[in-house]
Amino acid sequence: MIRVYFYYQLKPLIPKRIRMGVRRWLALRKRRLFRDVWPILESTGRAPEGWCGWPEGKKFALVLTHDVESAQGVDRVRELAEIEMSLGFRSSFNFIPEGDYDVPEGLRRWLEDNGFEVGVHDHRHDGKLYHSWNNFQASAERINQALREWNAVGFRSGFMMRNLNWIQELDILYDSSTFDTDPFEPQPDGAGTIFPFWVEGANGCGFMELPYTMAQDSTLFIVLRERSIDIWKRKLQWIASRSGMALLDVHPDYMAFVGAVPGWNQYPAGLYREFLEWVNQNYDGQHYHALPRDLSAFCRRAGMGGRGRLPETDSVRRADRASER
Repeated sequence: MIRVYFYYQLKPLIPKRIRMGVRRWLALRKRRLFRDVWPILESTGRAPEGWCGWPEGKKFALVLTHDVESAQGVDRVRELAEIEMSLGFRSSFNFIPEGDYDVPEGLRRWLEDNGFEVGVHDHRHDGKLYHSWNNFQASAERINQALREWNAVGFRSGFMMRNLNWIQELDILYDSSTFDTDPFEPQPDGAGTIFPFWVEGANGCGFMELPYTMAQDSTLFIVLRERSIDIWKRKLQWIASRSGMALLDVHPDYMAFVGAVPGWNQYPAGLYREFLEWVNQNYDGQHYHALPRDLSAFCRRAGMGGRGRLPETDSVRRADRASER
C-alpha cells in the first residue's frame, strides 16, 4: 500500500497519456496472469449461508451505478440517464463533494424527480482518503455533511481504495468500494462474492457492502481496449446462473455520445445502450432491478443486516424517505 500512496502523490505530475500507456502495459500482463480469476472467479458464486433469494423469485439482481469524476462527466449525466430511462432502467449517480467540479442542485433534483439515486463518491478523489486515520476523520466529517445535504445514503471510494473498518465512521446505508474479483485495481484483493454482505460495526451498527461484479467500463473499453460487450454478456450470464448480483460501475466521463467522435480515453456510449438492450431482450422479467439503496433496504429487511433490529440511524431514515418519493 505504501507504493500505492506514493503513486497518488506523484500522479498529478505525470501526463495522462503516459499514465494510461503504463496502465495498459501492466493490464495486458495482468490479464494473462489472472485469466483464471477474471472476469469470473468461480468461488465467488457461492450464495451466503441462509440466503433467501431475491424478491418475487427473480433470477438475479441488476444494479446500475455511475461515478462522475470530472466536469465533463457532469455535463453528460443527463444524456446517460436518458438512455437508461428510454429502456426502462434507473441508476445511482455518485458525485465528488469537493472535487474539480461543482454539483448543480438542479441536476441532483432532476435525477431524483426522475427516479434516480444520488450518492457520494469519495471526498476529493485524489487517492489520499486513507493515508492516515486523522486525515480520514477530517474527510469523514465533510462526507457526512454531503450525505445529509444530498439526502444520500450510499458511498464509494475513489479508485476503489478502501478500509471497511474506517468507513464505519460514515452515516451510510451501504458502501460499494469493493468488487468480487478485479486484479486491475490498486487494491486488487476482492470481496470474494457476487452477493451483498453485511459489515458489522459497534453496537449493532454497520452497513451493507455492495461489491461491483461486472467489469468497470473504464477497465474494459479504455484500458483493455475491448470493442464489444462480450465480456459483460458472459459475466452476466454466469451471475444469473448463480442467482447473484450484477452491479455495474459506468462513468459518463469516458462516454462519447451520439455525434461525438471518441477520444483516446473514451468509448461509444452505444456499447452501454447495446448492453441494456441485450438485458431487456434476454432477461426481461427475470431480474430484480433496483437502486442500490433499495436493494440494501431489502437485504436489511431480509435479515442480512447484523443481529436483530438495526438502529434507526440517519441514513436509514433518509433511505426510507427517498423510497417514499
